[in-house]
Amino acid sequence: MPEIFIKLRKIESVYQLVYKIFLNICKVLLVADILITSWIVLARYITAIPAPNWGEELILTLMAYMAVLSAALAIKRNAHIRMTSFDRYLNRNLITALDLLADVAVLVLAVIMLVVGWQYAVSIGAKGSYISMPWLSKFWMYFPVPLAGVAMIFFEVERIVLDIERFFVKEDKA
Repeated sequence: MPEIFIKLRKIESVYQLVYKIFLNICKVLLVADILITSWIVLARYITAIPAPNWGEELILTLMAYMAVLSAALAIKRNAHIRMTSFDRYLNRNLITALDLLADVAVLVLAVIMLVVGWQYAVSIGAKGSYISMPWLSKFWMYFPVPLAGVAMIFFEVERIVLDIERFFVKEDKA
């Protein structure tokens, strides 16, 4: 194995740490989503419980964060939907090249998400506020897209390095 890949393997712990941070953020958001949703549902049927007027907007915002961040986490695990039906008929190097091409395309998408998402968040988002929470900028509604772009870029760089490494490492057929 070339020396560069050995050096790059040493930062795997950084990728794992970032993965765990984003995973824990998603877990906290899910718990908050469940608690707020439960509160709203209970308030509909139990009149003694006051219903929060901000709940539904906050639930939708939290769901947006979870959706895009969990998609970024799937990149790290290589768990996105992929077409593998023909993989057993194709050359290993061709499959690796196609995986690399797909990962580069997703990296381009991630950069677009970061740049355009940030532009939307600071322009459109900063001009508005939530209806039920007028003190809170809609920046936070648009912010999941550039945040996920950052996470996707981080994890796609790792995937691309792993794809390139597959060109140089012989597969053991055991």
